Amino acid sequence: MAESYGPDMAVPSAFSACSVPVVSVDPVVPSQGRARHAETSSAFPASGDHRPLRPHLTELRLSAFASHRGAAFPLGPLTLLAGPSGSGKSSALRAYEALARLGGGAELGAVFVDPHACVPERARPDTQRRRGFRIGCTADGPEGPVRLDVAVQAEPDLRIVGERLTSGGLVLLETALRDPARRAVQAAWHTAGATPVTRAPLPDDRLGTALLPLRVAGKTDGQRRVLAAAEQMVVALRSVFACDPRPDRMRLPVPVGSGRLLGGCDNLADVLGRTRAECGRRHAQFVSAVRQGCAGSVADVLAEPLGDGTVRAVLDRGQGVRTALGRLGDGELRYLALALVLFTGPGVLEVDPAGEVPAAMQALTVLADDVDRRLDPRQRAELLGLAARMCDRGHIRLLGTTADAGWAAGTDGVTVVHLEP
Repeated sequence: MAESYGPDMAVPSAFSACSVPVVSVDPVVPSQGRARHAETSSAFPASGDHRPLRPHLTELRLSAFASHRGAAFPLGPLTLLAGPSGSGKSSALRAYEALARLGGGAELGAVFVDPHACVPERARPDTQRRRGFRIGCTADGPEGPVRLDVAVQAEPDLRIVGERLTSGGLVLLETALRDPARRAVQAAWHTAGATPVTRAPLPDDRLGTALLPLRVAGKTDGQRRVLAAAEQMVVALRSVFACDPRPDRMRLPVPVGSGRLLGGCDNLADVLGRTRAECGRRHAQFVSAVRQGCAGSVADVLAEPLGDGTVRAVLDRGQGVRTALGRLGDGELRYLALALVLFTGPGVLEVDPAGEVPAAMQALTVLADDVDRRLDPRQRAELLGLAARMCDRGHIRLLGTTADAGWAAGTDGVTVVHLEP
């Protein structure tokens, strides 16, 4: 069944998704000139042929996933998915995070705990009662655009049944399920040597692209091209931080721990102690940003030990007055947490970057669902301006969702993608 799998081919019978509504995607950018500049400015230092050195995703594709059918989302350094409830904003973020975890080598079952929810609602099973979904992405970098497309069978068994990695119109890796009784797919990757293609089985519960560095020797030009493309895709995917600050938990003292920020920002107080001690310049910038988004004067943001092994975060108001974060409003806490995320990096956030790749060659992507939730207009504008400045530097990217992106209109460097139910 997977022999016909391909991003531009007919959907295999196991992935039949006829009658699923097509999502309307309308990318809106302030101007084409500025959009081009955001991709090729000094934030992305380029080699002689103007290819960006930091691998990053430029497109997310949901060929058949949840409520999406044939959808493609352009991704800039700062992208907002906008649309009403039910338009598929959150499911797009879930697909991105799933690809990131697969790129990091995670097992399929750990990534898709409820795979049935990913199958398009009106997808019809084939004669063997198989259904599934398809997702993919494009990563730009030193190797140029590299495209990855993955077909996943969700029923009756969860498994990857097709994968294709392409670059410059050349198929570098292709896998297909040949024998449903075996927990493996047949893989073929580009060699361009005495043997044009190398064939071998790969497990059906892992992303083949992430396994290639362990399987390809790199002895021929073709193999080296395969490795370079696979490594670019993996580096582009791996550094992802899904962030959804939870004010109710941020108000409580927390044990002194690793100093690495969790996705819910529960342990923000513990992280503040570390960031303040490690980089005074960046901490001063963070305090300046907090000053713009919190009511009253703010001289500093501190981690205050309580003597019982816990620490709480406080705002130093000056003249000996301190306000515990527990007294702040939800909007202030979410603003403060998101600002801290934008000022930090993989060493502080709870992410799994590609350790074998220098930090200067990686870009961290922050996923923020309902990014403007509880923020007032002033906080929203300040956070957007901060995000645009930080993303323009190239070390961090942001993909967020919002019900209505009217507040972001006219902001340079922001890509807005409108979704419809």
